[in-house]
Amino acid sequence: MKGGVRKRGNTWYYYFDMGIVEGKRKKVERTAEGAQTKAEAEAVLRRKILEYENAGTVFKSSEMTLHDFLAFWQKEYVELKLKPNTQDNYRLTINNHILPHLGNYKLKSLTPHVLQQFMNLKVREGLARQTLSIIRGILSKSLNQAVYPYKYINENPMSYVELMKNKERKPTKDDLKIQSKENLRFLNERVTENHPFYLPFHIGLHCGVRVGELCALEWKHVNFEEMTIEIEQQLTREKIEGKYKWVVSPPKSVSGYRTIPVGSSLMNILKKEKIKQKENKLKYGKSYLQDPEHDFVCKKENGKHYTPNVIKYQTRELIRGKLGIDFNYHSLRHTHATMLIENGTPIKTVQKRLGHSRSAVTEDRYVHLTQKMARDAADIFDSIARDL
Repeated sequence: MKGGVRKRGNTWYYYFDMGIVEGKRKKVERTAEGAQTKAEAEAVLRRKILEYENAGTVFKSSEMTLHDFLAFWQKEYVELKLKPNTQDNYRLTINNHILPHLGNYKLKSLTPHVLQQFMNLKVREGLARQTLSIIRGILSKSLNQAVYPYKYINENPMSYVELMKNKERKPTKDDLKIQSKENLRFLNERVTENHPFYLPFHIGLHCGVRVGELCALEWKHVNFEEMTIEIEQQLTREKIEGKYKWVVSPPKSVSGYRTIPVGSSLMNILKKEKIKQKENKLKYGKSYLQDPEHDFVCKKENGKHYTPNVIKYQTRELIRGKLGIDFNYHSLRHTHATMLIENGTPIKTVQKRLGHSRSAVTEDRYVHLTQKMARDAADIFDSIARDL
């Protein structure tokens, strides 16, 4: 049986000719997962050819590896059932964490002992709790389907695996890229009114919105009389007719729907921007590229709306401009929350403003960062103690 290996970028692939199947010549090609050299890729090739010759199918069920099953599971379940962002998240998690350690294991060799050791290893590596939960969820869900409906194994070994607690440190201000007042002043000086990042910068700082929420914000969501901004949608990337496109979709969760009160400084910026966009529309005429269904707030001079990729590019360009600041768009959200808490805003209010599902999420992420609150508490008690 003819076959071979090839390298594309940093990844090795194996392929072989399956011969004539249903009157047509067919060939199979897969990534040689775990192979770092040509020799290792060729070893994977020999094993796959042997599996095919012994079973008459590409993968004999009793010999199927976790790598091959997850490739099948992603194609037949993940790509059809889950949103594009989740698909990307699953693919990265599988490739970066699961396959390097477990990919060559046969499904029937995955015991609770093997999987528990793997999860413990990931805990010791210091992965975030959320990442650990995603890894566990992928293994549990996929192996559950390996039991039924596919009947490759009789029992899900992940049913007996426990996610151990790790000594996860809380994120620091550096981790979250929370900006100091000095940094914000510096950014404010550099990001002037004609700068393409001007509007996203001020909306992010004043509202603490996520980048997808920013890009999906429309003028109908801005209430100049009530001085509020309504969040009811986000811009996400979805696969439509085989191509990825940016589409308007609901918020991450029910708590993502919210109305954010804002001050006069941001309202004045938005009023000027709305007038400027009307002038640009007249200037460009038929060449103006406004979306026919959505009147987005953040867009280029020619009317083309911003996407999260555009915002990422703008922040990278700012950093390349020798700002000397570790900065990204999400850091404005963290900065917004921390400044509110430091200045006495109740946690519940900050939670609703950010769109967190629970106040515990807000408190756990930000309260430990606010040294000002700790100092204020000490000063308050000191003044009480003096009166005793």
